[in-house]
Amino acid sequence: MLVYTVRRGLEAAPRFDDLTQLYALVYAEPPYCEGPEQVARFREGLPQESVRPGFTLVCADDDGLLVGAAYGWTMPAGRWWTRADRPPPSELTAVDKLAVMEWMVHSGQRGRGVGAEVMRRLLDGRPERWATLASNPDSAARGMYGRAGWVQVGASRLPWGPRMDLLALRLDRTVEE
Repeated sequence: MLVYTVRRGLEAAPRFDDLTQLYALVYAEPPYCEGPEQVARFREGLPQESVRPGFTLVCADDDGLLVGAAYGWTMPAGRWWTRADRPPPSELTAVDKLAVMEWMVHSGQRGRGVGAEVMRRLLDGRPERWATLASNPDSAARGMYGRAGWVQVGASRLPWGPRMDLLALRLDRTVEE
């Protein structure tokens, strides 16, 4: 039976080892093909990420095994992705945004709605008007983001990884511009 939980800030620390194991499984797959060095970098960064304002982790567990997760934190107004190829659109510049840092689903749980539910719970009720994330353009997730309404607003490349599409999604769609 799937159980979804939400943890904020340092409440997430007890899940870091499980999160790292899921990361290692998911990101070993193509197109990522990440190995121990990238997994270690991910694990080492979790404590710093969990203390960022607005940090939220949503977990999906199946009989005690972490099978899906997504987390993010508030990217403050005036800030944007490191190494972006261009500034963000003006409507994103002056507002806080939810920066979705990871969204992972165990391969055995894909196609069952686990990922959609984890992301829905992460985005639901956020105070930010926009969400943003970086996605590998060759990944299956990139197509799902497009179908869910995320739009590309730029690109970036980290020194240790591939080019990434920078995407944004309006969260409070009921507010008129």
